[in-house]
Amino acid sequence: MKLSGGVEWALHCCVVLTTATDPIPAARLAALHDVSGSYLAKQLQALSRADLVHSVQGKAGGYVLTRAPELITVLEVVVAVDGSQPAFVCTEIRRRGPLAARAEQCTRPCAISRAMAGADAAWREALREISIADLARSVDEDYGSSVFDGIRTWLTGPNDDEDRVGAH
Repeated sequence: MKLSGGVEWALHCCVVLTTATDPIPAARLAALHDVSGSYLAKQLQALSRADLVHSVQGKAGGYVLTRAPELITVLEVVVAVDGSQPAFVCTEIRRRGPLAARAEQCTRPCAISRAMAGADAAWREALREISIADLARSVDEDYGSSVFDGIRTWLTGPNDDEDRVGAH
């Protein structure tokens, strides 16, 4: 299974937003992650459509999480950005070719389809069990709490021209 790069950026943004006390502009998030502002904006829009973040308009505007990070799962972010379709789609290969199975022999999904559906379900369940707060705790354990202090300070610091969306 391959997830889009947008999932990674969206998850990073959600973790960063756990540190924010005020809305964080998309341009500031893009500059923090050194990613194109227009690319990141698409991910933030997907999160907004899924009601995981809220866009606050105006001079002090930006993005905030819509609920506590403990209540937002990694799976919700994945689905918001990449959609809910399963990773594997059975095309009923067993019903093709010179030895094709007859329709009456195919009353349930084939073994391959069942295996892939089971793996997809397990993967989704694993991601459903991890919250954005869990990711933030892991970052804190990996790098120490000073990393979030540094992020918070940088996010609220001066907004130089190089931090603007068009700079990347």
